[in-house]
Amino acid sequence: MKNLLSAAFIFGILFTACSKKESPGFGAEQDIKVHYDTTAIDSFSNGAVSVDVARKIRMSSPQYLDSVKQVQKRLEEEKKLQEENKKKVEEEKKKADAVKKQTVSETPAATPKTE
Repeated sequence: MKNLLSAAFIFGILFTACSKKESPGFGAEQDIKVHYDTTAIDSFSNGAVSVDVARKIRMSSPQYLDSVKQVQKRLEEEKKLQEENKKKVEEEKKKADAVKKQTVSETPAATPKTE
C-alpha cells in the first residue's frame, strides 16, 4: 500500500512536469516595439541620418530661419499693439478721473448748504 501511494505520487509529479505547456504565442512577440533613432529604414543604408543631425540640418535651412524671423516680427508687433492699447486705456482712465473730479468739485459749489 505504501508503495502504491508513493508510486501514485511520483506518477502524478511526472505527469504534471511532463505535460504540454502553452507558449505565449505570436501575440506576445507583437507587443515588443523597437524605437530607432534614424530616419531611414536601414541605419547602414545611404542617406541614413540620425534624428539629431536631421534636426540640426532643418534648423540651419534658410526656410526655417526665415520662419523664425517672421515669428519674431509678429511677436514684436503684438507687443507694440498691447503697449499702445495699455496707453490708450490709461489715457481714458485719466480723462474719466479728470471729468469725475470736475463734476465733484462743481457739484458742492453749486448747492450751498443751509442750516
